Amino acid sequence: MTAMQPVEQRDEVEMLSLMLLIRRFEERASQQYQAQKIGGFCHLYIGQEAVVAGAVAAVRDDDYIITAYRDHAHALARGTSANACMAELFGKETGCSRGLGGSMHFFDKQHHMYGGHAIVAAHVPLAVGLAFAIKYRGEDRVTLCFFGDGAINQGAFHEALNLAALYKLPVVFICENNLFAMGTSVKRSTSLKQIVDRAEGYDIPGEIVDGMNFREVRDKIAEVVDSIRKEPHPAFLEARTYRYRGHSMSDPASYRTKEELEKYRLDDPITRLRAQLTREGKLTNGQFDLLDKRAKETALASVKFAEKSPQPPLDTLYDYTYADGAVQPGRPGSDEATQEGRQTAPSPTTSSR
Repeated sequence: MTAMQPVEQRDEVEMLSLMLLIRRFEERASQQYQAQKIGGFCHLYIGQEAVVAGAVAAVRDDDYIITAYRDHAHALARGTSANACMAELFGKETGCSRGLGGSMHFFDKQHHMYGGHAIVAAHVPLAVGLAFAIKYRGEDRVTLCFFGDGAINQGAFHEALNLAALYKLPVVFICENNLFAMGTSVKRSTSLKQIVDRAEGYDIPGEIVDGMNFREVRDKIAEVVDSIRKEPHPAFLEARTYRYRGHSMSDPASYRTKEELEKYRLDDPITRLRAQLTREGKLTNGQFDLLDKRAKETALASVKFAEKSPQPPLDTLYDYTYADGAVQPGRPGSDEATQEGRQTAPSPTTSSR
């Protein structure tokens, strides 16, 4: 997968190739997590590929993207290499966040992918900040903000929508509604029948799209973005999709039935786009097999790259955690700091009343 091209040049076969890369990368990530090569949390995007692929097909390379912790696909879609993504999962120096972020904190300033954020809905106000910067500078860029259905019940989400509407900022709020906030059905977690109704209270235009349909996502976002470039304003999209795996690698997803999962597997976004292109004579079975083979090879090569990559140097352990000079003399854990702490600590028998 090469770096993203201008919108008018992104043909659908290329975007199908991107969706395959995301799928095969996530499958490899799953394998490596189970092999204990990846630590911490790991949230897979399998089943939701049409949402981010459709979105990036509708915007320019200089537009901003920010998302939540299910972020591997968004980095890949934006042009971050599979090698840099897998190395980040492995916690290696060659990762897109230098091994310091892990699965939930992918970041790639060069490609205008601004995270990867672990706290639910905490990045939505940041998206508003990005959009404010665009309008302040008088640019015609757009910010795409991705989040899950669980984020709509957080206070930060509502604060962000209020500010976006108040200042008429160029941001598209994209709710990837995969029907479950962790293991809780959206039907049990929100009082509204339609998530998109959340936007109406802030006078933000909203739409519902089939998140399993690449073309529908792309066309609707392209329409919205075109309107925003002409006259800045926020917009809201509810993309109804489905994740085929649990919330994270530690989730067996026992809260849903096999019948429900099978129903959505029959509507696989990759299979759907493949069928459309095949019917229209734009893709042959042989071409698809070649695209899939390349995606698998790229994903496997990324694992080998990550395995061979160096660990971050130990002397960088506290970089980006403390301000320069804040922990001098001695860093936390050093012999000097530990000894100083022992000398000033109260006796365990001393009353603190």
